[in-house]
Amino acid sequence: MSDTMRTLVVKGDELEPWLGDVADLRIRVFRDFPYLYDGSRDYEEAYLHTYTKTDTSICVLALDGERVVGASTGLAMADETEEFRQPLLDAGWDIESIFYCAESTLLPEYRGRGLYRAFFDEREAHARHLGKRTSMFCAVQRPIDHPLRPADYQPLDSIWRHFGYQPMPDRMASFRWKDIDQSQETDKQLLFYQKAL
Repeated sequence: MSDTMRTLVVKGDELEPWLGDVADLRIRVFRDFPYLYDGSRDYEEAYLHTYTKTDTSICVLALDGERVVGASTGLAMADETEEFRQPLLDAGWDIESIFYCAESTLLPEYRGRGLYRAFFDEREAHARHLGKRTSMFCAVQRPIDHPLRPADYQPLDSIWRHFGYQPMPDRMASFRWKDIDQSQETDKQLLFYQKAL
């Protein structure tokens, strides 16, 4: 990392002053494949307020000077929305033991500098502090032949495995959003990944 780069950990309502920056970052990064998300700031800020309302949440900010160039969020699965909780409850999981590593967003020019590892390390340390035994996240599933898949696209599965996360092939969540090339929202399937803490 450069001399101007640093990470800042905020928890619970400490995220409040950063909501707009994190919302803008999410809209920018999630427009890219595989999410292709046509997002709005109002929706993003409303969603991020979930994290300000619980003391189990964490956001690891990557800052270049005072500019937010990356953010990684997480919270206890029991504090997440029903769409995330229900597939695990249906499978008999004890959601009280699970920490959800929600999203990591990082501008392309800042990738490959060790920030992704810092994102996982900080969230997992927080999860252990909360007494959680399992860490999980979801990733959207897109077909290999998707028309907007870049020719040089590299899936992150090998990186996630490197950090100890394994896919759960029988466990999916479903969400709706509008893709950048679509006129309305459609259902998306997201695959769970897990790691024992």
